[in-house]
Amino acid sequence: MTGTPLRVGLVGYGLAGSVFHAPLIAATEGLALDTVVTSNPERQQQARAEFPDVRLAAGPDELFDRAAELDLIVVASPNKTHVPLATTALRAGLPVVVDKPVAGTAAEARELAALAEERGLLLSVFQNRRWDNDFLTLRKLLAEGELGDVWRFESRFERWRPKPKGGWRESGDPAEIGGLLYDLGSHVVDQALVLFGPAAAVYAESDIRRPGAETDDDTFIAITHTSGVRSHLYVSATTAQLGPRFRVLGSAAGYVKYGLDPQEAALREGRRPGPGWGAEPESLWGRVGSGESPVTGGGRPEPTLPGDYPAYYAAVAKALLEGAPNPVTALEAAAALDVLEAARRSAREKVTVTL
Repeated sequence: MTGTPLRVGLVGYGLAGSVFHAPLIAATEGLALDTVVTSNPERQQQARAEFPDVRLAAGPDELFDRAAELDLIVVASPNKTHVPLATTALRAGLPVVVDKPVAGTAAEARELAALAEERGLLLSVFQNRRWDNDFLTLRKLLAEGELGDVWRFESRFERWRPKPKGGWRESGDPAEIGGLLYDLGSHVVDQALVLFGPAAAVYAESDIRRPGAETDDDTFIAITHTSGVRSHLYVSATTAQLGPRFRVLGSAAGYVKYGLDPQEAALREGRRPGPGWGAEPESLWGRVGSGESPVTGGGRPEPTLPGDYPAYYAAVAKALLEGAPNPVTALEAAAALDVLEAARRSAREKVTVTL
Protein backbone atom coordinates (compact mmCIF):
# COMPACT_ATOMS: atom_id res chain seq x y z
CA MET A 1 0.00 0.00 0.00
CA THR A 2 1.21 3.45 -0.81
CA GLY A 3 -0.06 6.97 -0.37
CA THR A 4 -1.39 8.89 2.62
CA PRO A 5 -2.51 6.65 5.49
CA LEU A 6 -6.16 6.59 6.46
CA ARG A 7 -6.81 8.71 9.56
CA VAL A 8 -8.42 6.72 12.37
CA GLY A 9 -10.50 8.07 15.25
CA LEU A 10 -10.59 5.67 18.20
CA VAL A 11 -13.47 6.05 20.67
CA GLY A 12 -12.55 4.60 24.05
CA TYR A 13 -9.18 4.01 25.70
CA GLY A 14 -9.98 1.39 28.31
CA LEU A 15 -8.92 -2.26 27.95
CA ALA A 16 -10.16 -2.66 24.38
CA GLY A 17 -8.91 0.67 23.09
CA SER A 18 -5.51 0.83 24.77
CA VAL A 19 -4.50 -2.85 24.73
CA PHE A 20 -5.95 -4.06 21.43
CA HIS A 21 -7.07 -1.38 19.01
CA ALA A 22 -4.55 1.44 19.36
CA PRO A 23 -1.41 -0.75 19.11
CA LEU A 24 -2.81 -2.78 16.20
CA ILE A 25 -3.96 0.33 14.29
CA ALA A 26 -0.55 1.96 14.80
CA ALA A 27 1.19 -1.19 13.52
CA THR A 28 -0.89 -1.38 10.32
CA GLU A 29 0.44 -0.07 7.02
CA GLY A 30 -2.11 2.27 5.48
CA LEU A 31 -3.62 3.35 8.82
CA ALA A 32 -2.64 6.17 11.18
CA LEU A 33 -4.01 6.66 14.69
CA ASP A 34 -5.17 10.27 14.48
CA THR A 35 -7.45 10.85 17.48
CA VAL A 36 -8.25 9.09 20.74
CA VAL A 37 -11.53 9.89 22.49
CA THR A 38 -11.55 9.59 26.29
CA SER A 39 -12.70 11.91 29.05
CA ASN A 40 -10.44 10.25 31.62
CA PRO A 41 -7.36 12.45 32.31
CA GLU A 42 -5.17 9.46 33.20
CA ARG A 43 -6.12 7.69 29.97
CA GLN A 44 -5.51 10.87 27.99
CA GLN A 45 -2.04 11.04 29.52
CA GLN A 46 -1.46 7.37 28.74
CA ALA A 47 -2.53 7.80 25.11
CA ARG A 48 -0.28 10.82 24.64
CA ALA A 49 2.67 8.97 26.24
CA GLU A 50 2.20 5.93 23.99
CA PHE A 51 1.39 7.87 20.82
CA PRO A 52 2.95 11.36 21.07
CA ASP A 53 1.41 12.63 17.84
CA VAL A 54 -2.16 11.57 18.62
CA ARG A 55 -4.88 14.16 19.02
CA LEU A 56 -7.21 13.92 22.02
CA ALA A 57 -10.93 14.50 22.31
CA ALA A 58 -12.96 14.45 25.53
CA GLY A 59 -16.10 13.06 23.90
CA PRO A 60 -17.49 11.62 20.65
CA ASP A 61 -19.19 14.91 19.72
CA GLU A 62 -15.77 16.56 19.40
CA LEU A 63 -14.76 13.77 17.06
CA PHE A 64 -17.83 13.94 14.86
CA ASP A 65 -17.59 17.74 14.66
CA ARG A 66 -14.53 17.21 12.49
CA ALA A 67 -15.66 14.06 10.70
CA ALA A 68 -14.28 15.42 7.43
CA GLU A 69 -10.76 15.10 8.85
CA LEU A 70 -11.09 11.34 9.45
CA ASP A 71 -11.36 8.23 7.30
CA LEU A 72 -12.35 5.52 9.80
CA ILE A 73 -13.99 5.39 13.24
CA VAL A 74 -13.22 2.58 15.69
CA VAL A 75 -15.74 2.08 18.50
CA ALA A 76 -14.03 0.53 21.54
CA SER A 77 -16.23 2.08 24.23
CA PRO A 78 -18.64 0.23 26.58
CA ASN A 79 -21.09 -2.17 24.92
CA LYS A 80 -24.19 -0.01 25.40
CA THR A 81 -22.62 2.75 23.26
CA HIS A 82 -21.78 0.56 20.26
CA VAL A 83 -25.02 0.98 18.32
CA PRO A 84 -25.51 4.75 18.83
CA LEU A 85 -21.87 5.57 18.06
CA ALA A 86 -21.72 3.32 15.00
CA THR A 87 -24.99 4.81 13.76
CA THR A 88 -23.67 8.35 14.16
CA ALA A 89 -20.45 7.48 12.37
CA LEU A 90 -22.23 5.86 9.42
CA ARG A 91 -24.62 8.80 9.11
CA ALA A 92 -21.58 11.09 9.09
CA GLY A 93 -20.27 9.16 6.08
CA LEU A 94 -17.51 7.32 7.93
CA PRO A 95 -16.62 3.62 7.78
CA VAL A 96 -16.71 1.93 11.18
CA VAL A 97 -15.02 -0.86 13.10
CA VAL A 98 -16.98 -1.88 16.21
CA ASP A 99 -15.67 -4.04 19.01
CA LYS A 100 -17.70 -7.15 19.83
CA PRO A 101 -20.52 -7.51 20.58
CA VAL A 102 -21.53 -5.09 17.84
CA ALA A 103 -24.96 -4.72 19.45
CA GLY A 104 -27.17 -6.08 22.20
CA THR A 105 -29.48 -7.86 19.77
CA ALA A 106 -29.26 -9.46 16.34
CA ALA A 107 -32.00 -7.11 15.11
CA GLU A 108 -29.89 -4.06 16.00
CA ALA A 109 -26.86 -5.61 14.25
CA ARG A 110 -28.90 -6.16 11.09
CA GLU A 111 -30.22 -2.58 11.22
CA LEU A 112 -26.63 -1.32 11.39
CA ALA A 113 -25.67 -3.58 8.49
CA ALA A 114 -28.55 -2.21 6.42
CA LEU A 115 -27.53 1.38 7.20
CA ALA A 116 -23.92 0.67 6.18
CA GLU A 117 -25.08 -0.94 2.93
CA GLU A 118 -27.43 1.96 2.22
CA ARG A 119 -24.55 4.42 2.71
CA GLY A 120 -22.04 2.26 0.84
CA LEU A 121 -19.72 2.15 3.86
CA LEU A 122 -17.63 -0.52 5.56
CA LEU A 123 -19.02 -1.79 8.87
CA SER A 124 -16.70 -4.37 10.38
CA VAL A 125 -16.73 -6.16 13.75
CA PHE A 126 -13.54 -6.76 15.73
CA GLN A 127 -13.65 -10.53 16.23
CA ASN A 128 -9.92 -10.75 16.84
CA ARG A 129 -9.97 -14.34 18.07
CA ARG A 130 -10.47 -15.58 14.52
CA TRP A 131 -6.72 -14.88 14.44
CA ASP A 132 -5.83 -16.78 17.62
CA ASN A 133 -3.01 -19.29 17.19
CA ASP A 134 -5.11 -22.34 18.14
CA PHE A 135 -8.00 -21.29 15.90
CA LEU A 136 -5.71 -20.82 12.90
CA THR A 137 -4.13 -24.20 13.60
CA LEU A 138 -7.50 -25.92 13.87
CA ARG A 139 -8.68 -24.36 10.60
CA LYS A 140 -5.54 -25.75 8.94
CA LEU A 141 -6.19 -29.23 10.35
CA LEU A 142 -9.80 -29.15 9.17
CA ALA A 143 -8.82 -27.92 5.68
CA GLU A 144 -6.32 -30.77 5.41
CA GLY A 145 -8.87 -33.37 6.58
CA GLU A 146 -6.65 -34.45 9.47
CA LEU A 147 -9.57 -35.09 11.84
CA GLY A 148 -11.99 -36.70 9.40
CA ASP A 149 -15.63 -35.79 9.99
CA VAL A 150 -15.84 -33.66 13.12
CA TRP A 151 -18.44 -34.89 15.58
CA ARG A 152 -17.90 -32.64 18.58
CA PHE A 153 -16.14 -29.34 19.18
CA GLU A 154 -15.36 -28.32 22.77
CA SER A 155 -14.14 -24.79 23.37
CA ARG A 156 -13.35 -23.25 26.74
CA PHE A 157 -12.57 -19.68 27.66
CA GLU A 158 -12.13 -20.13 31.39
CA ARG A 159 -10.58 -18.02 34.15
CA TRP A 160 -10.17 -18.20 37.91
CA ARG A 161 -11.43 -14.90 39.28
CA PRO A 162 -13.22 -15.79 42.52
CA LYS A 163 -13.88 -12.13 43.38
CA PRO A 164 -15.84 -9.85 41.02
CA LYS A 165 -13.83 -6.93 39.64
CA GLY A 166 -16.82 -4.66 39.20
CA GLY A 167 -17.29 -2.21 36.35
CA TRP A 168 -19.84 -2.25 33.55
CA ARG A 169 -18.76 -5.68 32.28
CA GLU A 170 -19.99 -7.22 35.54
CA SER A 171 -23.03 -4.98 36.01
CA GLY A 172 -26.43 -6.56 36.46
CA ASP A 173 -28.09 -3.71 34.55
CA PRO A 174 -29.32 -5.24 31.25
CA ALA A 175 -28.65 -1.92 29.50
CA GLU A 176 -24.90 -2.44 30.04
CA ILE A 177 -24.90 -5.71 28.02
CA GLY A 178 -22.47 -7.21 30.54
CA GLY A 179 -21.82 -10.76 31.67
CA LEU A 180 -19.71 -13.54 30.23
CA LEU A 181 -22.35 -14.74 27.76
CA TYR A 182 -21.97 -11.56 25.71
CA ASP A 183 -18.29 -10.97 26.56
CA LEU A 184 -16.36 -14.22 26.13
CA GLY A 185 -19.40 -15.91 24.62
CA SER A 186 -19.15 -13.58 21.62
CA HIS A 187 -15.74 -15.11 20.88
CA VAL A 188 -16.48 -18.81 21.34
CA VAL A 189 -19.79 -18.66 19.46
CA ASP A 190 -18.25 -16.73 16.55
CA GLN A 191 -15.42 -19.27 16.31
CA ALA A 192 -17.85 -22.20 16.33
CA LEU A 193 -20.00 -20.71 13.57
CA VAL A 194 -16.97 -19.90 11.40
CA LEU A 195 -15.63 -23.44 11.81
CA PHE A 196 -18.80 -25.50 11.53
CA GLY A 197 -21.53 -23.36 10.01
CA PRO A 198 -24.95 -22.10 11.08
CA ALA A 199 -26.70 -23.14 14.27
CA ALA A 200 -29.91 -25.17 14.15
CA ALA A 201 -30.56 -25.42 17.89
CA VAL A 202 -29.16 -23.93 21.10
CA TYR A 203 -29.22 -25.12 24.71
CA ALA A 204 -27.56 -23.20 27.56
CA GLU A 205 -26.98 -23.16 31.30
CA SER A 206 -26.04 -19.84 32.88
CA ASP A 207 -25.27 -19.14 36.53
CA ILE A 208 -24.18 -16.38 38.89
CA ARG A 209 -21.77 -18.22 41.18
CA ARG A 210 -19.62 -15.67 43.03
CA PRO A 211 -20.77 -13.79 46.12
CA GLY A 212 -21.58 -10.24 45.13
CA ALA A 213 -21.69 -11.00 41.39
CA GLU A 214 -24.58 -9.41 39.49
CA THR A 215 -24.47 -11.14 36.13
CA ASP A 216 -23.55 -14.50 34.64
CA ASP A 217 -20.04 -15.70 35.48
CA ASP A 218 -20.34 -19.41 34.61
CA THR A 219 -22.11 -20.29 31.35
CA PHE A 220 -22.33 -23.35 29.08
CA ILE A 221 -23.69 -23.23 25.52
CA ALA A 222 -24.45 -26.28 23.35
CA ILE A 223 -24.97 -25.67 19.64
CA THR A 224 -26.27 -28.22 17.18
CA HIS A 225 -25.05 -27.03 13.80
CA THR A 226 -26.95 -27.64 10.59
CA SER A 227 -23.83 -29.56 9.51
CA GLY A 228 -24.45 -32.09 12.30
CA VAL A 229 -21.47 -31.01 14.40
CA ARG A 230 -22.18 -30.38 18.09
CA SER A 231 -20.32 -27.53 19.77
CA HIS A 232 -19.97 -27.45 23.56
CA LEU A 233 -18.79 -24.00 24.66
CA TYR A 234 -17.78 -22.96 28.17
CA VAL A 235 -17.13 -19.42 29.44
CA SER A 236 -16.38 -18.97 33.10
CA ALA A 237 -14.71 -16.82 35.74
CA THR A 238 -15.11 -19.54 38.36
CA THR A 239 -12.83 -22.31 37.06
CA ALA A 240 -10.27 -23.36 39.65
CA GLN A 241 -8.79 -25.97 37.27
CA LEU A 242 -8.72 -24.97 33.62
CA GLY A 243 -9.75 -27.41 30.91
CA PRO A 244 -8.36 -27.58 27.38
CA ARG A 245 -8.93 -24.50 25.25
CA PHE A 246 -9.99 -26.81 22.40
CA ARG A 247 -10.91 -30.47 22.27
CA VAL A 248 -12.08 -31.47 18.81
CA LEU A 249 -13.22 -35.03 18.17
CA GLY A 250 -13.54 -36.44 14.67
CA SER A 251 -13.94 -39.74 12.86
CA ALA A 252 -10.20 -40.02 12.12
CA ALA A 253 -8.50 -38.18 14.99
CA GLY A 254 -8.85 -35.58 17.70
CA TYR A 255 -7.08 -32.31 18.48
CA VAL A 256 -6.47 -31.15 22.03
CA LYS A 257 -4.91 -27.78 22.84
CA TYR A 258 -4.32 -26.14 26.23
CA GLY A 259 -3.53 -22.52 27.00
CA LEU A 260 -4.59 -19.16 25.61
CA ASP A 261 -3.11 -17.47 22.57
CA PRO A 262 -0.18 -15.30 23.78
CA GLN A 263 -1.05 -12.11 21.90
CA GLU A 264 -3.29 -10.47 24.52
CA ALA A 265 -0.69 -11.02 27.24
CA ALA A 266 2.01 -9.58 24.96
CA LEU A 267 -0.08 -6.49 24.19
CA ARG A 268 -0.87 -5.98 27.88
CA GLU A 269 2.87 -6.08 28.59
CA GLY A 270 3.47 -3.33 26.04
CA ARG A 271 4.98 -5.52 23.32
CA ARG A 272 4.11 -4.69 19.74
CA PRO A 273 3.79 -6.73 16.51
CA GLY A 274 7.09 -7.56 14.85
CA PRO A 275 9.36 -10.54 14.16
CA GLY A 276 8.26 -13.61 16.10
CA TRP A 277 4.88 -12.09 16.93
CA GLY A 278 2.22 -14.59 18.03
CA ALA A 279 4.56 -17.57 18.27
CA GLU A 280 4.42 -19.95 21.23
CA PRO A 281 6.96 -22.49 22.55
CA GLU A 282 6.85 -26.13 21.53
CA SER A 283 5.92 -27.08 25.10
CA LEU A 284 2.47 -25.52 24.53
CA TRP A 285 1.69 -27.23 21.22
CA GLY A 286 -1.49 -29.28 21.03
CA ARG A 287 -1.74 -32.92 20.04
CA VAL A 288 -3.39 -34.61 17.07
CA GLY A 289 -4.28 -38.26 16.78
CA SER A 290 -5.98 -40.96 18.80
CA GLY A 291 -5.14 -42.99 21.85
CA GLU A 292 -5.97 -43.53 25.48
CA SER A 293 -2.83 -42.37 27.25
CA PRO A 294 -3.81 -40.84 30.61
CA VAL A 295 -0.75 -38.56 30.35
CA THR A 296 -0.61 -37.30 26.77
CA GLY A 297 -3.96 -38.42 25.39
CA GLY A 298 -2.12 -40.05 22.50
CA GLY A 299 -1.26 -38.67 19.11
CA ARG A 300 1.57 -36.41 18.02
CA PRO A 301 2.51 -32.83 18.83
CA GLU A 302 1.02 -30.38 16.32
CA PRO A 303 3.02 -27.18 15.75
CA THR A 304 0.85 -24.19 16.59
CA LEU A 305 0.65 -21.57 13.87
CA PRO A 306 1.54 -18.07 15.08
CA GLY A 307 -1.41 -15.93 16.14
CA ASP A 308 -1.99 -12.93 13.90
CA TYR A 309 -4.20 -10.15 15.31
CA PRO A 310 -2.46 -7.64 12.99
CA ALA A 311 -4.12 -9.44 10.07
CA TYR A 312 -7.51 -8.02 11.07
CA TYR A 313 -6.60 -4.36 10.64
CA ALA A 314 -4.48 -5.18 7.59
CA ALA A 315 -7.66 -6.60 6.05
CA VAL A 316 -9.66 -3.53 7.08
CA ALA A 317 -7.09 -1.26 5.42
CA LYS A 318 -7.15 -3.38 2.29
CA ALA A 319 -10.96 -3.30 2.21
CA LEU A 320 -10.99 0.49 2.43
CA LEU A 321 -8.08 1.19 0.10
CA GLU A 322 -8.49 -1.59 -2.47
CA GLY A 323 -12.07 -2.82 -2.15
CA ALA A 324 -11.05 -6.17 -0.68
CA PRO A 325 -13.58 -8.17 1.38
CA ASN A 326 -14.66 -7.07 4.84
CA PRO A 327 -12.85 -9.40 7.29
CA VAL A 328 -15.86 -9.68 9.65
CA THR A 329 -19.29 -8.47 8.56
CA ALA A 330 -22.09 -7.22 10.80
CA LEU A 331 -24.32 -9.95 9.38
CA GLU A 332 -21.88 -12.57 10.62
CA ALA A 333 -21.96 -10.86 14.01
CA ALA A 334 -25.77 -10.89 13.88
CA ALA A 335 -25.75 -14.67 13.37
CA ALA A 336 -23.64 -15.01 16.52
CA LEU A 337 -26.05 -12.72 18.38
CA ASP A 338 -28.93 -14.98 17.28
CA VAL A 339 -27.15 -17.77 19.16
CA LEU A 340 -26.40 -15.61 22.21
CA GLU A 341 -30.02 -14.47 22.43
CA ALA A 342 -31.18 -18.08 22.09
CA ALA A 343 -28.73 -19.11 24.80
CA ARG A 344 -30.06 -16.47 27.17
CA ARG A 345 -33.61 -17.64 26.55
CA SER A 346 -32.64 -21.30 26.90
CA ALA A 347 -30.95 -20.72 30.24
CA ARG A 348 -33.84 -18.62 31.55
CA GLU A 349 -36.67 -20.90 30.40
CA LYS A 350 -34.77 -24.22 30.62
CA VAL A 351 -35.63 -25.14 27.03
CA THR A 352 -33.76 -25.94 23.82
CA VAL A 353 -34.27 -23.13 21.30
CA THR A 354 -34.62 -23.94 17.61
CA LEU A 355 -33.29 -21.31 15.21
